[in-house]
Amino acid sequence: MLDFSNETRPYVPFALMNDFMIEVFKKVGVPEEDAAVCADVLLESDRRGVESHGCNRFKPIYIDRIDAGILNPVTEFEVIRETPTTAVVDGHNGMGMVVAKKSMQMAIDKAKKLGMGMVAVRNSTHYGIAGYYATMASQQNMIGITGTNARPSIAPTFGVENMLGTNPLTFALPTDEEFPFIIDCATSISQRGKIEYYARAGKPTPAGMVIGRDGEAMTDSEDILKALNEKRAALVPLGGIGEELAGYKGYSYAVVVEILSAALQAGSYLKMLSGIGEHGEKIPYPIGHFFIAIDTEAFMGAESFKKTAGDILRELRASEKAPGHDRIFTAGEKAHETWLWRKDRGVPVGEAVQKEMIGLRDRFGLTQFKFPFE
Repeated sequence: MLDFSNETRPYVPFALMNDFMIEVFKKVGVPEEDAAVCADVLLESDRRGVESHGCNRFKPIYIDRIDAGILNPVTEFEVIRETPTTAVVDGHNGMGMVVAKKSMQMAIDKAKKLGMGMVAVRNSTHYGIAGYYATMASQQNMIGITGTNARPSIAPTFGVENMLGTNPLTFALPTDEEFPFIIDCATSISQRGKIEYYARAGKPTPAGMVIGRDGEAMTDSEDILKALNEKRAALVPLGGIGEELAGYKGYSYAVVVEILSAALQAGSYLKMLSGIGEHGEKIPYPIGHFFIAIDTEAFMGAESFKKTAGDILRELRASEKAPGHDRIFTAGEKAHETWLWRKDRGVPVGEAVQKEMIGLRDRFGLTQFKFPFE
């Protein structure tokens, strides 16, 4: 088990946090059923320890954008083209989590009938943790794949201008273990949410994650967030600056996600996702997603697939360790152990999020909620 003994932040029980977020979402106009989906997606991040996409983002990404009129609280899910194995959906700038969950379910339903299904989405919004949707497929003995473009923040290799989104490319593969193999990460070294987390915690951003217009690395987290908004900085693709450490690989994978999130659905891309209108006003980020489900039963059977996948992971973990290390991990393992630790404790909440929660409670008169940190 991972060591969580250095955690000093107070915990908020998952049920309490879930109920609170649902009530706040309802207060800003999100229907109750959709509010429950949105809260569950956010909490899935915290269950897995991916705090850059959990309750840290509840207010600044979702509530604030609804308040600003650039995120529609009522989601119109429109299927504009469909075949037995594919579909194209328009989300009309509604709640991205709601659009995404319905879209992945469509892909899964198609895969159950014909072995594979894919749904491409346009005009959606931030959909939270990508792994939530890929895991929906792995729980049905399917391979789940998803990706999304986003507002420009990554510079192409040999460039300094933010052009591509952090564009996660996410896979979940079912195994015969307690948890799937799931790789859910940005195609940049770091995503914007991680830098927001560093800023909230008063920590510097490690050198090499962000490049300034002068081509030099930036580390001041607060300044980086301002610089990203002002186009004075850009995130660096996986592999790092230039080609020496193969930054072109992360750059190219980001482009794959950009194309699959825009070209199949005739959607928006690159600078079209800046969120800034002609006169400098805030406008929606009409981002695109894609969802793929592949039924392992259609090949050599689900049990055969899961056994082989599990054997591969176990053999990797059992291989020779480097000096000073007693464990080798496979993707999804740390998230599972984080959940085992947190499930009876709750979400660890820092001071900045505590203030946001109290502020939202007071704003909407939700006096029925009392938090452990008070």
